[in-house]
Amino acid sequence: MLPFTDEELLPVVEKSLEKIRPMLALDGGGMQLLAVKNGRVFVQLQGACNGCASSGQTLKYGIERQLRIDIHPQIEVINIAPGMEDTIESYQ
Repeated sequence: MLPFTDEELLPVVEKSLEKIRPMLALDGGGMQLLAVKNGRVFVQLQGACNGCASSGQTLKYGIERQLRIDIHPQIEVINIAPGMEDTIESYQ
């Protein structure tokens, strides 16, 4: 369990994600932060990143890795497909 509340994590996560956005933009992609819930960061990959064969690698070895370095080694990042934002509530 992370030693932070979701409210405490939100601004720190946003700051860390700003480091990653330029890398995604170089390939025509992007990312939107949807929510932080129970120590999980929910994002939506956009542009060329949405549906890209390498999006799983980007998620784990780019986005999640950076958040773990900057914030805490147990942070988890979950990509939510467009139109599936309501599924965030189903994560425990």
